[in-house]
Amino acid sequence: MFESSKVKLGIAPIAWTNDDMPELGAENTFEQCISEMALAGFTGSEVGNKYPTDPKVLKEALDLRGVKIASRWFSSFLATKPYEEVEADFVKNLDFLAAVGCDRINVSEQSYSIQGTDKPVFTDKPYMTEEEWVKFCDGLNKLGKVATDRGFKLCFHHHMGTVVQTIEETKRLMDNTDPKYVFLCFDSGHFTFSGENPVEIAQNYANRFGHVHLKDVRLDVVREVKDNNLSFLTAVRKGAFTVPGDGVVDFPALFAEIKKAHYTGWFVVEAEQDPALANPFKYAKMARAYIAEHTGL
Repeated sequence: MFESSKVKLGIAPIAWTNDDMPELGAENTFEQCISEMALAGFTGSEVGNKYPTDPKVLKEALDLRGVKIASRWFSSFLATKPYEEVEADFVKNLDFLAAVGCDRINVSEQSYSIQGTDKPVFTDKPYMTEEEWVKFCDGLNKLGKVATDRGFKLCFHHHMGTVVQTIEETKRLMDNTDPKYVFLCFDSGHFTFSGENPVEIAQNYANRFGHVHLKDVRLDVVREVKDNNLSFLTAVRKGAFTVPGDGVVDFPALFAEIKKAHYTGWFVVEAEQDPALANPFKYAKMARAYIAEHTGL
């Protein structure tokens, strides 16, 4: 069992309103989202597309509900843009997060990404050249030092439809970056969707986890996506992802490996679905009950 003084529980707003498809959950307000997070028993949130851009306004709204910002997404283009341009944008994001009392940032390499397109997520998966891998890993180390020097952890988010999706690609990233500066935003759902065993990464790299996304997978939907050459966004609409305990991910085994590594930080439920089909408050409560049962948190 985990200690609540070391591991905190959050939930992502993407269940209420989707960043890539804002029409999903367009009717759900920011205030409803964070209120239902708190009512479901979560004390952390990531930053969504309806959140106030003024950190003072955001922090006041969250403080009223006993919720903190756990992290936010940052799109990097280290393989394809000048490093200085990426760093300037990165620093602006750190400034915002510092103002709301957050110390994690989730970086996802979006060079060549197809996650937000209508391209088939399996057959059109992008790849980097050898030269781009070197540039990418070097850039991550530099960004990681910038983050570390300011008291942050840079947590890399592997993701479907990107250049770092598979376990092989994630291992290459981990093995070619500095463990002092680059951590992993581990996502159980994306590894499972990709056809990988997320427990394998936990067994090898749990000591590098800086942030954890808890996401379950409906394999019947993934099979449909693969068999019919569908996009990542279509997969989300069809319900490929769900909350822990509602799919096929072996969370007890994952929790055991993470516990062994003495992980400290956030567990964030991130299970994007169409809120018209999967009531986000209902699913948040389901997730909270499952996590309590299997972690003691």
